[in-house]
Amino acid sequence: MYELIAANKRNSWMLAVVMLLLLCALGFFIGQAWGAWQIGVAGALIVALVMALTSFFGGAKIVMGISGAREIQKRDNPQLFNVVEEMAIAGGLPMPRVFVISDSAPNAFATGRDPQHAMVAVTTGLLDKLNRSELQGVIAHEMSHIRNYDIVFAMMMAVMVGVIALLCDFFLRSTFYGVGRRSSRRSKGGGGIVVLIAILLAILAPIVSKLIQLAVSRQREYLADASAVELTRDNEGLASALEKISGDKEVLEVANRATQHLYIVNPIKPFENRAKALFSTHPPIKERVGRIRAIVPGHAG
Repeated sequence: MYELIAANKRNSWMLAVVMLLLLCALGFFIGQAWGAWQIGVAGALIVALVMALTSFFGGAKIVMGISGAREIQKRDNPQLFNVVEEMAIAGGLPMPRVFVISDSAPNAFATGRDPQHAMVAVTTGLLDKLNRSELQGVIAHEMSHIRNYDIVFAMMMAVMVGVIALLCDFFLRSTFYGVGRRSSRRSKGGGGIVVLIAILLAILAPIVSKLIQLAVSRQREYLADASAVELTRDNEGLASALEKISGDKEVLEVANRATQHLYIVNPIKPFENRAKALFSTHPPIKERVGRIRAIVPGHAG
């Protein structure tokens, strides 16, 4: 199991580095097309930093707000709190704040900037439809996201995807309105080729960055699944929970494109209109369940 966890971590960080290089390449070619690559790279990194800081300190509250989640105390749901406390102790983590989303569709997610400021949210549907063992598996999965710093990792990747999309949109609009053409006329030799590369990159970069983000998201889901089995010493609870959640026909109305990657199972069902033209944010459930059941609880190998 530990080898699986280590491999997933390596893959995630490699993809994050590729994303950062893509952002720098985009800034370089856009800056070069405008006559100063240094300004392009610096501008891209500065915008990413500002957005990252904003998301780091305020992103979790925004996510809870748009998800319609309300914070609860132990007296409101003792069993849920006991399970969260058990998994926090098992993972050596502080007790996160606990939220509930009033929706009959079973699902859950974790967010926050670090384990000391973490939040876990579950739907009322999850509480109603899962038994204690399955609930424990789900909470262990979310606590694993907190312990592995996936909550910050996901936020960082989302910011880079957003910055890349923002820069590409800005460059393409300015090019169509003539700013890029004026810059290219000031340059000679290979200026036209640089502008062409910048335009092609601006068209392709958002797609590539989104694919990288989704690949990272899938790696982190595998990692959290394996880590959850490590915490609970039980693989059947989580495996059964994933099957129940994925097989449920209820629609989670509050979920959207910005938050779907946070949930333990993609909340946007394949039969929904909003699922059209969306890339998958999660690995296939059958593959996840197969990997989970292949893990021998309590063994490192």
